[in-house]
Amino acid sequence: MRTRVKAALFASGLALTATGALVTPATSAPQQVVHVAPTGDDTHDGTSDAQSVRTLQRAQQLVRGLIPGMTGDVSVSLAGGTYAMSAPLQLTAADSGANGHRVLWTAAPGARPVISGGVPITGWKVADSTKNIWSAPAPATLRTRQLYIDGARVPRATGTLPVTLTRITGGYTTSSAAMDNWRNPKDIDFVYTGGLGAWTQPRCPVNTISPTTIKMAQPCWDNSTKRVMRTDDSGRTVELVGRQAITELPTAVENAYELLSAGEWYLDNTAHTVFYVPKPGEDITKETVTAPALETLVSGIGTASAPVHDITFSGLQFSYATWNFPSTPEGFSEIQANYTLTGAHGFDQQGLCEFVDGGKCPYGNWTKEPGNVSFAYDKNISFTRDAFVHLGAAGLDLGTGSQNDLVQGSVFTDISGNGLELGGVDITLPTAAAQHTSGNRLLDNHVFATSVEYAGGIGMDIGYTEHTTVSHNQIDHTPYSGISIGWGGWPDKVKIKAEPNYSNNNTLSNNLIFDHMQLLADGAGIYTNGNTGPNMAGGEKITGNVIHDQKGAGKAVYTDNGAGNITITGNGLYNAALAWGSKHTDYTLNKGTYDPLDIENNYWENGSADYNQKSVVIKNNHTITDAAGIPASIRTNAGLEAAYTDILSWTPAG
Repeated sequence: MRTRVKAALFASGLALTATGALVTPATSAPQQVVHVAPTGDDTHDGTSDAQSVRTLQRAQQLVRGLIPGMTGDVSVSLAGGTYAMSAPLQLTAADSGANGHRVLWTAAPGARPVISGGVPITGWKVADSTKNIWSAPAPATLRTRQLYIDGARVPRATGTLPVTLTRITGGYTTSSAAMDNWRNPKDIDFVYTGGLGAWTQPRCPVNTISPTTIKMAQPCWDNSTKRVMRTDDSGRTVELVGRQAITELPTAVENAYELLSAGEWYLDNTAHTVFYVPKPGEDITKETVTAPALETLVSGIGTASAPVHDITFSGLQFSYATWNFPSTPEGFSEIQANYTLTGAHGFDQQGLCEFVDGGKCPYGNWTKEPGNVSFAYDKNISFTRDAFVHLGAAGLDLGTGSQNDLVQGSVFTDISGNGLELGGVDITLPTAAAQHTSGNRLLDNHVFATSVEYAGGIGMDIGYTEHTTVSHNQIDHTPYSGISIGWGGWPDKVKIKAEPNYSNNNTLSNNLIFDHMQLLADGAGIYTNGNTGPNMAGGEKITGNVIHDQKGAGKAVYTDNGAGNITITGNGLYNAALAWGSKHTDYTLNKGTYDPLDIENNYWENGSADYNQKSVVIKNNHTITDAAGIPASIRTNAGLEAAYTDILSWTPAG
């Protein structure tokens, strides 16, 4: 079994090379190289180090001029240092490889380039000496939910309220007027860990405080307290997904100036000022303070007829981007896996299709968390030995229409939401080949300490896809599930078949997942929802994975609502509440059977007894007492392959 890496690795200072870099493998010499450096000049022609251009956008212009005549790969060689982006790098089909060749955006030999959307915060001075509050001016346009000091994420001002709350329509009453003069109420978030199901962490902004009444922001509050119910044919009333409403008081309050304490910060959007309380012995004037300003660093959004294609990113670090949507009145009304309800009728229409009057189709089409690096309608895009770190949304999103992409040997950490997203849930049955998310490979990546702000996120979140391979990844120290795949199975709660979809032939193999579910519950190391294929042969395969030390309640492998046509073989599962669960009635066939499952030859501590009825087969599994009971052929093959174990010692640059 691969060596464990604790969450503290991120700050441990271990070195990968002498500089802690991700080593980029050598490739054949490109036809032409465009040189870029943070000290370059956009009036240069980029033909040599001495003639380096400064911005990625200027390099993009030069590459476009070379593409029509490509007789080999064209490389954009990035020197080391930080590329401070004032706008995203937006790629289209015009930036794609041609004539059978690729465009390579790659680190120069030995270099550690950082693609940054951050801005420096300087000019610190004492603002309140009695409370040791310091302040610095912020750009007037800055809106952000994150701040970093010397590369470490700093929590926003967080605490508990000085009043007792009582629920009323639209918000709360308070036991006193102690909050009446709190500054900028609309910037305050109420956080509800487990508030819309044990797997969620919704949050809603405040709208007003006056003087003993708190009104919550709309539509977030309605979307989090008025979700429609459904009655099945037996008269039982159930939620289609999760709970109907937040009923508890907030578990935390964030982004209130009045709650500032040591090691916390607050951005006053009205005064354009950042406030911070240094820790004992800390000198904020001698530290590097960075505020993420951009929401997108790189995007490649093609179309069905003109996909972005044949582009490689290698040896790059993507850092310091934010996501401000949760700070709007929409808030973060979570459904599952960082999907949310949005809009004035999210609670009674969005994604509910034929299940309610006025429901919007397809079923389950809730709002997806964006990626700070995002692609859609693309082909043959590669991310190799890159790093996604210090990010405020999802790290990387390969959305609908992503085909034959590769993500290999990359690191995902210190990300607010999902680490890596693949596919979407907006198209269940494509009408064109370009709408399929197909043939993608997620291999030999290290995903750890993700979902640090939106704890219901997933290490790797996969929607409707086909012919996907997720193999030899290490995923550890996550607050919720390691891998989630599939969608749309919840109608079986009301004895209706799962949403039909095109998913088929997806394989999750030889992954090492541990120390997951550290905060939330009702998840898994590998979680599946909805139908996975047309039959057992074309369904999902879960094989050779080692999953252990799950903290929260759940299963090591979880086949949830509507999950059928899944083969689960040769896995090692231990130190989890349950090794596997569970079977569900198959309402697609309506023959009194379960969604088909084949569960054989696994090694588990607390697995299910043999069973062979109603389309579910459980047999030839082995009960173990510890990891030693798992054959070495499974233990040593799970996790990163030998050529990529070096990334376990990666440290961030910049």
